[in-house]
Amino acid sequence: MTPPPKRLVADWQALMRTFIRPEDDQTHQTLLKYMEQILFRLHDFLKTHVGITEETSLKELGRQFTTTRLCATPVKKLEDVITDLIVDIAPRAVNVHSPYFVGHMTSAIPFFMVHLKSIVAALNQNVVKLETSKVVSVVEKQLLAKIHRLIYGKDDAFYGRHVQNPDTCLGSFTENGTMANITAFWVARNQALKPRQDFAGVEADGIGAAYEAYGIKRCVILVSRRGHYSLRKSAGLLGIGNKNLVAIDTAPDDRIDLDHLKSTIETFQNPSQQTLILAVVGIAGATETGVVDPLSEMAQICAQKQIHFHVDAAWGGPTLMSRKYRALLSGIEKADSVTIDGHKQFYMPMTCGMVYFKSPHIMDAVTYHANYINRMGSVDLGIKSLSGSREANSLILDSALKIMGTQGYALLIEHGIETAQKFAAEIEKRPDFQLITPPTLNILTYRLFPKGLRPAATASEIGQSQGLTKQLNHINRTIQRLQREAGKSFVSRTTLTLSGKDVNNVMVLRSVIMNPMTDLAILNEVLDEQLVIYQTHFDQATGKEK
Repeated sequence: MTPPPKRLVADWQALMRTFIRPEDDQTHQTLLKYMEQILFRLHDFLKTHVGITEETSLKELGRQFTTTRLCATPVKKLEDVITDLIVDIAPRAVNVHSPYFVGHMTSAIPFFMVHLKSIVAALNQNVVKLETSKVVSVVEKQLLAKIHRLIYGKDDAFYGRHVQNPDTCLGSFTENGTMANITAFWVARNQALKPRQDFAGVEADGIGAAYEAYGIKRCVILVSRRGHYSLRKSAGLLGIGNKNLVAIDTAPDDRIDLDHLKSTIETFQNPSQQTLILAVVGIAGATETGVVDPLSEMAQICAQKQIHFHVDAAWGGPTLMSRKYRALLSGIEKADSVTIDGHKQFYMPMTCGMVYFKSPHIMDAVTYHANYINRMGSVDLGIKSLSGSREANSLILDSALKIMGTQGYALLIEHGIETAQKFAAEIEKRPDFQLITPPTLNILTYRLFPKGLRPAATASEIGQSQGLTKQLNHINRTIQRLQREAGKSFVSRTTLTLSGKDVNNVMVLRSVIMNPMTDLAILNEVLDEQLVIYQTHFDQATGKEK
């Protein structure tokens, strides 16, 4: 007769045993079994245990997770919890490592990133302060200088002065690109509305007092309509109001319309407007289409008009490591601030963002101290950062760069760009598909546009009647949903307004080519599957659902 399972208790002895080591040999073996797979055969593990996503509705999943009471005593041993994660959670997660997962900016990571992440977690350093990080903060300052050099290319003397200078700051690690963008605008706002006469500055006296002191009624930030939604968050959090994030038209090539930008600046800088332009944003890899704005021209405009120029390179920044394609980001070196995400094309685990500044002194505008931490005269990194306690993910990126080198990263980035170009060419060959935004980097959009629905006179045109656009939107929305639910492959979807075509709210399929295992053969399978879904669920003559 099998003895009943031993009742788990939460006493001091059990707590200490759980705190410092596996509870027993069986738990130890379970840990070894799965961790060996994850640490050394990560992609095989994911292929075995995780699909693109299991065909289970969120409503059904929700019904399985409704308990809201915390248990006072242990419910399961570590061994059982790990097994549950592998058996119950992993199959219902999304296998972003699959080469068929080409719909979002979250993708496969090198297997060694899991090792690095584990070591960083085990060390548990807090980079807010030297007393909780020591050498890790020193390494982070060095890495900030290295990537600052990648962006701005200053000389040896400049970096010799600032790499470990406690009085200057070349940038800051953050949790993500959103926090990096917020930091950039925080600095720009405080610089623009700095102390004067009896006004102690916007950081101290607030936005209302700042407007009164400077004789203005509002502040604005200008960006093309391809700007990331984190920019609106920034405007809201910094008190200028997210309605004052002003969208600039895009040109037919999907980049910011420079003429509209210039005219908008002229309008706002007219004294009668009582408006201060806090920043102009250039995009280096738009989230929806991957487009890169004309950064050099934008930088020149901002320099002439004395406006802070920020480049959101959360996606495209690592392209600078490719000698072949770094010219696509020409002009980024003229930016006052730059955002880059580590968990995008630096292929790091979630989450890591960075913000860099051309001036090593500009972050003085956001300095904070406290008696128990970040004391006056200290060299703690938290003095000039929006974040407080923060993981030492700079160690992961520093180590990854040593393992792969910039050339290794360049190979990944070049693969993505060139595979996207091949994919675009393949889409244009197929009579039932239509390329909408060609790739600048490694993102493109397209839609299924059945040849039977194309009026002969406008077969090569994007502009269509609203009725046809609505019908095509329904077709593409349905295809994207059914393909996702089938669980083999995945592209995302978005809705675009197409410049110069007089067409709004066009539903498009969006592909992000980031996984080095994704090739044209796989992408052809993705297109084939989409066409089969259309032929199965829609009448080919009318485009109506069967």
